[in-house]
Order: sequence, then structure tokens, then C-alpha cells
Amino acid sequence: MNFVSDNAYGASPEILAAMTAAAADTALSYGEDALTARLTGRLSEIFEREVAVFPVVTGTAANALSLSVLCPPFGAVVCHSKSHIAADECGAPEFFTGGARLALVEAPGGKLAPEHVDAALTRFASGVHSMKPSAVSIAQATEMGTVYRPAEVAALAARARAHGLKLHMDGARFANALARLGCTPAEASWRAGVDALSFGATKNGAAMAEAAIFFDPAAAADFGRRRKRAGHLVSKMRFISAQLLAYLENGLWLANAARANACAARLAEGLARLPGIALAHPVEANAVFAWMPAATAGALRRAGARFYDWETARDGRVMARLVCSFATPDADVARLLEAVRSAPPA
Repeated sequence: MNFVSDNAYGASPEILAAMTAAAADTALSYGEDALTARLTGRLSEIFEREVAVFPVVTGTAANALSLSVLCPPFGAVVCHSKSHIAADECGAPEFFTGGARLALVEAPGGKLAPEHVDAALTRFASGVHSMKPSAVSIAQATEMGTVYRPAEVAALAARARAHGLKLHMDGARFANALARLGCTPAEASWRAGVDALSFGATKNGAAMAEAAIFFDPAAAADFGRRRKRAGHLVSKMRFISAQLLAYLENGLWLANAARANACAARLAEGLARLPGIALAHPVEANAVFAWMPAATAGALRRAGARFYDWETARDGRVMARLVCSFATPDADVARLLEAVRSAPPA
């Protein structure tokens, strides 16, 4: 029962088949191949406008290199304190921007609101002596498994614009958010004011494939050189683009995300009915955060469940993070719930 991460599971058969097919013939290297050209056209169709697309292998590369376009070395990026760029990327945004600072915000449910942007900017009021606020970065879905509605993104974008800032979206779980919202990719991104999107696929069925997407291609004029200089220009790019094309084919990306979300919803519904368990955040994508006695968490692990202890309360309770994948077996959800029911009382 692996609920540690949606990275724990493998790749969709359709994506593996596409990689095999991409190996059947020769192709130009470094993104000059036909599959990469098709990918730009396909994502432009999906987002209903011309976009600049840059495939990369990791979400960290997509995030950090995108922010390097939006934020100068003397800039600052407003983001949630638990965001991936702040807590899980080993300083990559600061490194690839050449020294920009992350302005961390504490906010419930992993979500920023316009007032958080206002408050963060008061730290940079010393003119040339301060870092220059340059961007806001949000995650969709968030690290807490919550989702921004398009109106919430639009409100943040409007406040960012009022301060002269760009809006970046870490979309490692963008498909999970769309599956929840039921809106179009355009409505969840550029129509709401997003300037750059880190488009994730690895957590949702790809083997290793992400993309940096810019909704104003002119703004990304130098991204190709940034990617090359950073060591993220893959020579056999067709294997990355093949994954992304297969991911988008016949709505596979949304079907995978919908299944992961449904697993999380069933898990959350079952946990919420059990004594001693309390959901910490609304379950809106594929992650469940649940407070439980430490003894219950221990019993789950002895039963074979794997998950993160996200936080520990003063009374000893554990906030467990349980993440569902497109490939999480239904039986594992049932087994985990039974293990909780069978756990000795705290």
C-alpha cells in the first residue's frame, strides 16, 4: 500500500508504447524532431492560443528555469512557505535566477490570496536596498491537495499586475486540478492571468516528462539558451515529446487524473467516518491529509502502508499525507481503511 507519492507508480502503457514507437527510426536531435514540433502545435490547440513549449525532464527544471525568465537575479518571488519551489527544490529557483529570493507566505490550505501578496511586498520597501518583487508563484493543485478556482487565480493575477509582477503556476498536478474543476486548460491558466505554466506529466502517468509553457512566446525568447546552459536540453528530445503527446492523446491525462482524484475522495470519505481521524484540508485533488493518533499511524505502517508524516501536533497526533496515483489499486484503498478500523484505540 504505497501512498507516499504519485511518483511511486510507473507509467501508463500508452506512454511507454509511444516511447517505443519513437525509437523505431532516426530523428534530429535537441528538439528539432517532428514529435517536438507536433507537441507545440498540440499544446497550442489545447490552450487555445499560440504558446511556447520547452520539454524538460523534471518539474524542478520547469519551475526554476521558468522563474529565471520572470525574475531577475535581484528579484523576489512571492510563494507559499510549503510550496515545492520553497521546500523541495534545494534552492534551484535561487540558483537558476542567479540569486533571486523567495518571499515565503504562511497561508491556510496551501493557497495564496491577494492580501498575502500585499503583505509580502511590505518586506521590500527600501527601494534599491531591497530585492525587487518580480513574480508570484502558485501551485495547482497545491502541496496540500487543494485547488485554485479560476476566479481565485484571476484575483491573484490582478493583484500581481497591480504591483508589476508576473504570475507563475507550478502545474505538477495541473491535470488533477482540471479534473476537479471541470474547466478548460485556458480558463485555468492564461485566461485567468497566468504568464508561465510548469506543465506536469510525470506524477500522472509519464515516465519522465514535463514542459515549461509560456503564454507569450516572445517572453520566452531566451529560454532555449537558459535550458541548454542549465544542462536540461535533452539530446533525444523526441522521447520526452512522445510521452507528452501520448499523455494528451484521447484525454489520457484527464482520465488518469480523474481516477487518482476519485481514489483520494474514497479514501477521504472512509477516513472521515472513523473515530480519531480528522481531515486537515479539503480533499480536492489526489492528496489526503489526515490527523490521526501516532499509534494509528504506527499500526498502518505495520500493516504495510507507506506514507509521509507531514506534521506532528503537540499532543502527539500525526498529520499523515496520503497521495493517490492513477494506478493506485482500489484494493489498497480498502485495505488501508480496514487497517485504520482495526488499529488499537489510542
